[in-house]
Amino acid sequence: MASSVPSTPRGSFPRYLEHLSGSGKAIGVLTSGGDAQGMNAAVRAVVRMGIYVGAKVYFIYEGYQGMVDGGSNIVEAKWESVSSILQVGGTIIGSARCKAFHTREGRLQAAGNLVQRGITNLCVIGGDGSLTGANIFRKEWSELLEELAKNGKISEEAVTKYSYLNVVGMVGSIDNDFCGTDMTIGTDSALHRIMEVIDAIMTTAQSHQRTFVLEVMGRHCGYLALVSALACGADWVFLPESPPEEGWEENMCVKLSENRARKKRLNIIIVAEGAIDTQNQPISSQKIKDLVVKQLGFDTRVTILGHVQRGGTPSAFDRILASRMGVEAVVALLEATPETPACVVSLSGNQAVRLPLVECVQMTQDVQKAMDERRFKDAVRLRGRSFEGNLNIYKRLAIKLPDDQITKSNCNVAVINVGAPAAGMNAAVRSAVRVGIADGHKMLAIYDGFDGFAKGQIKEIGWSDVGGWTGQGGSILGTKRVLPGKFLKEIAEQIRAHSINALLIIGGFEAYLGLLELSAAREKYEELCIPMVMVPATVSNNVPGSDFSIGSDTALNTITDTCDRIKQSASGTKRRVFIIETMGGYCGYLANMGGLAAGADAAYIFEEPFDIRDLQSNVEHLTEKMKTSIQRGLVLRNENCSENYTTDFIYQLYSEEGKGVFDCRKNVLGHMQQGGVPSPFDRNFGTKISARAMQWITTKLKESYGKGKKCVSDDYICVLGISKRNVIFQPVADLKEETDFEHRIPKEQWWLKLRPLMKILAKYKASFDVSDSGQLEPVQDQNTQGEPAAI
Repeated sequence: MASSVPSTPRGSFPRYLEHLSGSGKAIGVLTSGGDAQGMNAAVRAVVRMGIYVGAKVYFIYEGYQGMVDGGSNIVEAKWESVSSILQVGGTIIGSARCKAFHTREGRLQAAGNLVQRGITNLCVIGGDGSLTGANIFRKEWSELLEELAKNGKISEEAVTKYSYLNVVGMVGSIDNDFCGTDMTIGTDSALHRIMEVIDAIMTTAQSHQRTFVLEVMGRHCGYLALVSALACGADWVFLPESPPEEGWEENMCVKLSENRARKKRLNIIIVAEGAIDTQNQPISSQKIKDLVVKQLGFDTRVTILGHVQRGGTPSAFDRILASRMGVEAVVALLEATPETPACVVSLSGNQAVRLPLVECVQMTQDVQKAMDERRFKDAVRLRGRSFEGNLNIYKRLAIKLPDDQITKSNCNVAVINVGAPAAGMNAAVRSAVRVGIADGHKMLAIYDGFDGFAKGQIKEIGWSDVGGWTGQGGSILGTKRVLPGKFLKEIAEQIRAHSINALLIIGGFEAYLGLLELSAAREKYEELCIPMVMVPATVSNNVPGSDFSIGSDTALNTITDTCDRIKQSASGTKRRVFIIETMGGYCGYLANMGGLAAGADAAYIFEEPFDIRDLQSNVEHLTEKMKTSIQRGLVLRNENCSENYTTDFIYQLYSEEGKGVFDCRKNVLGHMQQGGVPSPFDRNFGTKISARAMQWITTKLKESYGKGKKCVSDDYICVLGISKRNVIFQPVADLKEETDFEHRIPKEQWWLKLRPLMKILAKYKASFDVSDSGQLEPVQDQNTQGEPAAI
């Protein structure tokens, strides 16, 4: 890609974004099409990053309509213009469908309005229609300017000065219907709304033994329906991309009645609003209800969620995603040249990438074409790796084959929870148990961690034993921080007594240490020479070998919700600063990412040492802030960030130094962060990663049993995690080098790169490393290396 800044190959010397490096540029930001939660976070990031680099940033109100109408619809944005919008759903700059922009006259008018203000950079937040419109506008730009000059609307000088338009898109759509990106802005928040409703409905359905048919949004895309079905363990799901096979009516009724026979008191059926059969005929929620009532006589109700899914406050994931995308969009505009094609900033695994807008839109339209032509397998494949993976796992977990159709492996696989409880652990156990049973294994549950393992608290666990587990917080199996070192002999005896052939450990740093101890003891106890894999589950997100842990997203949402309430209370009393202590041990993930999601002024973490001078500069920064219209402050502190600068110390220092300017309050969030129902992300992540771990176990068992060899090599004891874009199994022995055992954290942590982002958005100067940015990638090539980690 041609770029005004020479692009560096990934991994070479770092390239930093300089303060005021975009002086003289003017950026217009607009939201268009349907609204989505998180759009405001994206607008805020674009405005603040734009101002930080010295550009002028303009709000374009009411989408393309405002661009065509001009006048008071295009207004320069100030730093304070985007204050307090992070937690607001929808879009503060409005969105409207615009017929005029479809015409050349409309676009001519829009071009005149932009040139008047010197805007030659556009940041468009919307769906594929909005982005296509922006690309057409970009292509016609020079012709439009020449026509304006010919009509005497602008000077020839302006034609030369503003000769090209750069466009960067961000996808804001709750449907997650845009190809090329794993998650669009708003999808995670919409899933939060859906899961809140499903959790509430499940309690009433259970009381009355009812069947509920839930209709969720997704006219052309079944992502919301599929993921919510996966996250709640629905009995049946209807999607536009993957219609049910002929004779589905009978199959569905058999499945529902089988589930009832297994003592399941409720049935949940999820329908995407655009659900169709193989002949492209619509399948409505009413039709499904009538069918269930007629065939089975079950008490059945329909709930249509509608616009509830678009509303409400954005989730922590969406705020962080939108902030990252917004900053990346400004960096892309700064580096753009006349030759740069329009691009979309997007998420691939855990990495922000730039993709050619035209290719993404084309691929999105290809899905619809495949559906219209009834090429449903192609439609699912084109939707991308995330969608296809979700669909395959849903099918494996929802439908149990009769026992006589499952080939028995004659292997016993045990599942154990270790460490502190984390929301999503139960979803991971359910997924492991069901995938294991489908693979022909006998599944054993170990209760109360390694302590229970040594005492023989081991029982067989069946398919229906784990029904309804996805939405439960904590750990149903029970979990303890006890390490296996003291009980190795007893554990080896239990492995022998129960003929355990493989072990799946779900837990945090203790699970990692336990895995190391078990690995080291293999020489002494041959019973321990079995495949073992660990799936990270801890709110602290401090396990080496993975960018994410099950449970950290739920904790992040708890922190963000609390910060929102606290900010509200602070804005009522004015001139107040809150100091909030988060969990995480020595790992600053929750404090840093919570700070980014809640719009904090500072976050103190162990990984970035600070001294009294830093505290002093933060106090001065807040004193300045109190002179503006934003008269409140929010400071997060990780519980172990400093031995001496405790929460009390910081609170007293701020109180003393801020006398007469602001007053101070403190709040320790504590174990609230470990509790609560798991977020949709944690349910989905736990389900998918645990299913992947069981597939690995099945492969390893086949390898070792086929050759009759003992599992003594290092690659039989692994940690499964997500690293950048890939799902990877790393031998626990290899991870030792990457671990700071004293502080129980990995030596290198990806999220530290986002730290300057939080500082810049809070009006501090910071060096922001943009070495990973700059390359425009083809859409298809994203899956070529490694096993893709669609989150």
